[in-house]
Amino acid sequence: VPPLQVIRPEPCSVCGSRIRFGKTAIKCCQCQLLLHTKCREQCPSLCTPRPHHHAWPREGVLADFAPSLPPLVPRLVVQCVTEVETRGLTETGLYRVPGAEQLVREWKRKLLRAGGALPALSSVTDIHVVCGVLKDFLRGLKEPLVTFSLHPAFLRAADIPDDAASDTALRHVVSKLPPANRDTLAFLMLHLLKVSHSPDCKMDVLNLSRVFGPTLVGHGSANPTPLAIMEDTPRQCKVVARLLSLPPSFWRGFVETEQENLVPV
Repeated sequence: VPPLQVIRPEPCSVCGSRIRFGKTAIKCCQCQLLLHTKCREQCPSLCTPRPHHHAWPREGVLADFAPSLPPLVPRLVVQCVTEVETRGLTETGLYRVPGAEQLVREWKRKLLRAGGALPALSSVTDIHVVCGVLKDFLRGLKEPLVTFSLHPAFLRAADIPDDAASDTALRHVVSKLPPANRDTLAFLMLHLLKVSHSPDCKMDVLNLSRVFGPTLVGHGSANPTPLAIMEDTPRQCKVVARLLSLPPSFWRGFVETEQENLVPV
């Protein structure tokens, strides 16, 4: 690939240090890998096609943000949840009280732009902003955690009047989700159960399901009709409430196989 001139300073994919403005660099036209000309020798010869940017995409499906090793939970999700569990479980109205909108947008942009190495969230004074970032990230996905194709099956399973039969059906549908969606849903369910058990948060399963129904379950397509939106809303909450009634051991089965990979660096 012919060398090019760098217009916007970007990190070298091999040594990690910044390639400054105006310097020559090499970019692979297939995988968009950018590196110093001097780092060419150390570059792996096998190329893996990548998205056309080094940061995460501004929007994508969940798998676009997931790591390559299980559990396939995006680092951004892990970091927000870790921060909330570290200092938020004594806050009233966690996930219900909104954080300052501008800060939520700013931090979401910061985290998405960072890609792999995320800036620490400990500098965010208001924990509601961290909650806002997590909700905003999940809402901004091209398709909710409960995928469009499995959406009807989740609604049907939650509608089964017999609790045991409903649980069995839900376990089955959860296992059919794409691995990244399934692992992330499991990770979030374990987190929300902790929130629901905290007396200070005053956020029981019903409250949490109202907040997370539209975010996690969403609708059966990207452009739902007004009628679908109206009919889906109570059923979305029902799905989340039923998912939160499944035993924690079920969810742990998905994320605890490689739990050490979840510790944010």
